[in-house]
Amino acid sequence: MSKNKPLSLHVPEPLSRPGDKPNFSYISVPEAGKTRKPEVDSPPQNMHDLAFGLVRILNDDNEAVGPWNIDFSPEFLVNGMRVMLKTRTLDDRMLMAQRQGKTSFYAQCRGEEAIACGQKLALSKGDMCFPTYRQQGLLVTQDYPLVEMINQVFSNSGDKLEGHSLPTLYSAKEADFFSISGNLTTQYIQAVGWAMASAIKGDDKIASAWVGDGSTAESDFHAALVFASVYKPPVVLNVVNNQWAISSFQGFAGGQAANFACRGHGFNIPSLRVDGNDFLAVYAASQWAIERARNNLGPSIIEWLTYRAAAHTTSDDPSKYRPKDEYKAWPLGDPIDRLKAHMIHIGIWSEEKHEAMAKDIKDEVKAAVKEAESFGTLGNGPAPGADEMFNHVFKEMPPHLRRQRQEVGV
Repeated sequence: MSKNKPLSLHVPEPLSRPGDKPNFSYISVPEAGKTRKPEVDSPPQNMHDLAFGLVRILNDDNEAVGPWNIDFSPEFLVNGMRVMLKTRTLDDRMLMAQRQGKTSFYAQCRGEEAIACGQKLALSKGDMCFPTYRQQGLLVTQDYPLVEMINQVFSNSGDKLEGHSLPTLYSAKEADFFSISGNLTTQYIQAVGWAMASAIKGDDKIASAWVGDGSTAESDFHAALVFASVYKPPVVLNVVNNQWAISSFQGFAGGQAANFACRGHGFNIPSLRVDGNDFLAVYAASQWAIERARNNLGPSIIEWLTYRAAAHTTSDDPSKYRPKDEYKAWPLGDPIDRLKAHMIHIGIWSEEKHEAMAKDIKDEVKAAVKEAESFGTLGNGPAPGADEMFNHVFKEMPPHLRRQRQEVGV
């Protein structure tokens, strides 16, 4: 008879569930400005501590402090506020449209706007982004036509994808925005491969890839890191840790075992952990990683610590798995509110200016929705013809699709 105790299995469990008081005691928030900023050409082995700190610039007094602080111009800050507000306003309007039956599905990025908007402002034209469905800010930040985005959400007759993709899975090559795949983490391998091709051609363009915390558990994530560590292509690898992969707490992807940023250590890839709700920190950290890539110093991993304030998608009810008001207790606050407070603190903003900008953006989004609706919505108005379902699937249409097209009479 064995005297050993029975073995047990560790099953990750969030600290709070529906009905509980929100508990973020597992999140350590260091004082703003305390995380050091290494030289851009520092070797990865000398930067391991950065995966366990937290790059922050905005402190509790709404001041910009520390070594990561850049001389941010008033114009830059106002533009940052504009693109984040525009992204949130578009999200809110599309959520309403889905509830009205104008589209089948929508995914918001509420609470995460700074991450995509801030990095896009640090990237250059031609740098290719490989996003998930929660980086619509990459398009909004470069003033990509809202009507084009809404047409894709409505899958109407103006949809350049001709209804071939799920709503929110945008595709915009002209905007350096790689087609979103519903099979998450494929974009990590694609971005590394694209960056390798750019280096092979002797180009000066880099790639940026995005996944959520849950997607880091996919084998594609690790395969991409192998190629990135071996060939050192010019790529920024973003992990958006918003605490929840649909209803799965980030601990199921390994977030309780170690920070997602430190996964780069085993591949000798420099890694940062950044306050994803601090717009200034997002831009500064992105600029640092982009400069490394641009100077042929290889890949970087950035874990963005944030919180998914909205439901995973319109098909999700987060009240089933987390406290209803959990977002209000998130220790890193809201990115728009924090930037607004900082801008007011330094004297370049006011409540009146904020309200005026919000109204102008709301009017702009409302007009774009109205124009997109003229091309049709789900179940109402013009839509791609039935024959379009057979097009753009294969380069050359195979015989079986030709037969199916004939059977439906198109």
